[in-house]
Amino acid sequence: MSAPDAGEHDVLIVGAGLPGLALALALRGSGLTVALVDRRQPSVDDTASWDARIYAISPGNAQFLDRIGVWSRMDPERVTPIETMRIFGDRAGAQLDFSAFDAGERALAWIVEQRELMAATLGAWAAAGQPETIHVDAAPEALVRERDRCALRLENGALLSARLVVGADGLRSWTRGQAGIAGELRPYGQTAVVANFATHGAHHGRAWQWFQPDGGILAWLPLPGRRISIVWSAPEARAEELLALPEREFTDVVAAAGASVLCPLEPLTARASFPLHFMRPAGPVAARVALVGDAAHGVHPLAGQGLNLGYADVEALAAVLNERGPIADPGASLLLGRYARTRALPTLAMQATTDGLWRLFNAGPGLPGFVRNAGMSTLNRLPAVKSILMQPAIR
Repeated sequence: MSAPDAGEHDVLIVGAGLPGLALALALRGSGLTVALVDRRQPSVDDTASWDARIYAISPGNAQFLDRIGVWSRMDPERVTPIETMRIFGDRAGAQLDFSAFDAGERALAWIVEQRELMAATLGAWAAAGQPETIHVDAAPEALVRERDRCALRLENGALLSARLVVGADGLRSWTRGQAGIAGELRPYGQTAVVANFATHGAHHGRAWQWFQPDGGILAWLPLPGRRISIVWSAPEARAEELLALPEREFTDVVAAAGASVLCPLEPLTARASFPLHFMRPAGPVAARVALVGDAAHGVHPLAGQGLNLGYADVEALAAVLNERGPIADPGASLLLGRYARTRALPTLAMQATTDGLWRLFNAGPGLPGFVRNAGMSTLNRLPAVKSILMQPAIR
């Protein structure tokens, strides 16, 4: 923890969550001095046996995490491959199947608990000797961008300086606002309800997803052994009902909505929830500022790509800074422009896909309902097209 003294750095990362820590790890050996700012020390909550907050990590991002020393520190008994996925429309007979074998991959994604991923990240951090400074116990208060540096003042009076400030501080990013980057923040009108369950049947590495008639989306994701994690993106009123149900009734509702495929179910964790938003800023960079993770984009969790997009941001920005050549200034507009161009198309494509699917399944019955369900069934008979659609999600 730092005292409230002035500190000069090359790169200052605001947000010591998973993307921010990953960026600091990825910049080891870059020759740049790096510091992080967060209002609290990053830590691991181990008060429960299982964490209801889970992520689906793509094979490409698993390789990135391995390169920065994180993936090898994951407990293999807490990591589960998604080998197949079955998606059902909101009408009988509409079905879409994906297979890791067809994609030439060991897994479509790897399911990991947030707690385990943070523990592995902090383990990699500790193993590297923690040369970076983490300024904690004080929120950032003001950011002043100058021609050749940025000055960041904390609430405790500390004054920090850096040639590049990276906002890794989430969907409602303070850094994004201070940099004057306009963003479209639109609520989906849905809340994600999450919980973990023990199952009677074996999932065999399969994930399920059901589009609900009310526009909600229920996903069952495999955990180690006979366990699953569920993410139910429900309209807000429905989410309130689900959160208010007694535990046994909630379990029965989850089982029924999932066609009882692995039932009976037994709760492993308490329910948690978070509201869903779409967010697209004018761009991921401004003068001497770059955004990564949820600070740079908000997507619907129906494809499980939120953190994957964030890690892809981190990998791209780290590559630009590590390969900057004779450009000594990490905040140079040439480098920031390179990063922005690298991430523009992948981010736009993923946002268009997830937002488009959400809109399609919230368009109501009638012709839209027929089209979306018929489309799923048709696509299921076109393996070459499915393979092309899978590529952005697994890289």
